[in-house]
Amino acid sequence: MTITIKDETFSGKVLQEINLEFATDFVTVQDIITSRVIKEVENYNSKLPAYFNGLIEPSDAEKTLNGYKLKPKKIIDAEKQVYVALDAFQRNVFFVLIDNQQSESLEQMVELSKNTTISFIKLTPLVGG
Repeated sequence: MTITIKDETFSGKVLQEINLEFATDFVTVQDIITSRVIKEVENYNSKLPAYFNGLIEPSDAEKTLNGYKLKPKKIIDAEKQVYVALDAFQRNVFFVLIDNQQSESLEQMVELSKNTTISFIKLTPLVGG
């Protein structure tokens, strides 16, 4: 089953879309996050563009308007990125909305269908003092 994952702002503006393949119709939120991060890292590592546009900032990256800038030809460790992403979900760094309902835990089961909508909404830290 192919599902389109969207990165959105709070206002609903779509920032990017990613298609993910799942072998089964029942997955967990952890499966969704893991699949998404692995696909992003595989796409980046296969082409090594100047910027990484993914859910989690890789270590040693500089945040820019175009994404995360890495040192030239730097390979990203997918397993490390997955670990950081799962931890970030548990710390509410981003939300996962499934059919416009906020996911509560990594273990939550999701039944996928051709109409399932999955959105990731990153929270931006407030700056002030």
